[in-house]
Amino acid sequence: MIVRAQAHDDVRRLLGRNRVVAILGARQVGKTTLAEQIAAGWRQGPVTRFDLEDPRDLARLDEPSLALRDLTGLVILDEIQYRPDLFPLLRVLADRPRPATRFLLLGSAAPELLRQSSESLAGRIQYYELHGFNLDEVGDAHLDRLWLRGGFPRSFLARSDKASAEWRRGFIRTFLERDLPQLGVRIGAPTLRRFWTMLAHYHGQVWNASEFARTFGVGDTTVRRYLDLLSATFVIRQLPPWHANLGKRQIKSPKLYFTDSGLLHTLLQLDTRRDLLTHPRLGASWEGFALNAVIDHSRVRPEECYFWGTHAGAELDLLLVRGRRRLGFELKRTDAPRCTPSMRTALADLSLTHLYVIHAGDATFPLAPKIDALPLRRLLTDLPQLP
Repeated sequence: MIVRAQAHDDVRRLLGRNRVVAILGARQVGKTTLAEQIAAGWRQGPVTRFDLEDPRDLARLDEPSLALRDLTGLVILDEIQYRPDLFPLLRVLADRPRPATRFLLLGSAAPELLRQSSESLAGRIQYYELHGFNLDEVGDAHLDRLWLRGGFPRSFLARSDKASAEWRRGFIRTFLERDLPQLGVRIGAPTLRRFWTMLAHYHGQVWNASEFARTFGVGDTTVRRYLDLLSATFVIRQLPPWHANLGKRQIKSPKLYFTDSGLLHTLLQLDTRRDLLTHPRLGASWEGFALNAVIDHSRVRPEECYFWGTHAGAELDLLLVRGRRRLGFELKRTDAPRCTPSMRTALADLSLTHLYVIHAGDATFPLAPKIDALPLRRLLTDLPQLP
């Protein structure tokens, strides 16, 4: 078993300071397992768990006030998006003077969940976004396996690459045919699969709504709704552009990345490492995997992550902004990275604290003042943590 120590500590710390904490993430990403680990070490009273997909637990909540108001300790509500009517009650329970109860909500990030909780529990809830296994958790010795299979626990831990690919195909089918309809999505599974597959071929590129709309024969707002749906369920990352007052024409649309490389490979029909290494999207796959690894390792919030580009050709793959610190990252699947004019432009125009070129080689070395080459395999040891 891979122990997700950092996630465990982060959620415990949030529970120590907040009466309501929500762990959000894609289906099968490990939210329930993490909650069970937290419950096993809980010492501030009893633990009560409700699975809102279990008819027996739903029956216990027929009268939610009676079921919840006298509970103390830790109360876990799994798949909370199926009962948004509970949020007003949770607000009342959280506002009781000196309450002896903490509520841990687990949700698959439906838009309805985010809207209801932000309205009903404003100022009372903290969110924690959980992704699949990352490089910090599995170690650099398993980097290639993590890249090919992705971070979903059952995919990464499968007995073989074939079994892993089979699990991912089943996940995609269930996600489209059952999970999304249960969240109130009324878009046909074949349509969304075709759209998701098309996104796989645009992984790492700037979003162009008009191009997608022409392909599907619908309006720009329709394909935008499809994209927002996949982003809200944590399978697609929209990396927003950074705008600086430079007097240059800058790119204003987001870049699109799969949050899990394994799902990307499945939609591209890449089941083995050999399939991956001979595919035209090899470089884009590696760069997206490296981008997610940097973001996970740096432990930054989504609102601190950007890319930057100008219509003249200067660009930066990833910009992390925290306070006055700005760290830049270029992602290159090469073992011989070099400093480029685009990197120097980004360093100067964005006033970067430092720029790292993440590459596929084995050595860390300087390329220029404030620019270092850093191998992805040594990310855990050689990349300084943001304060």
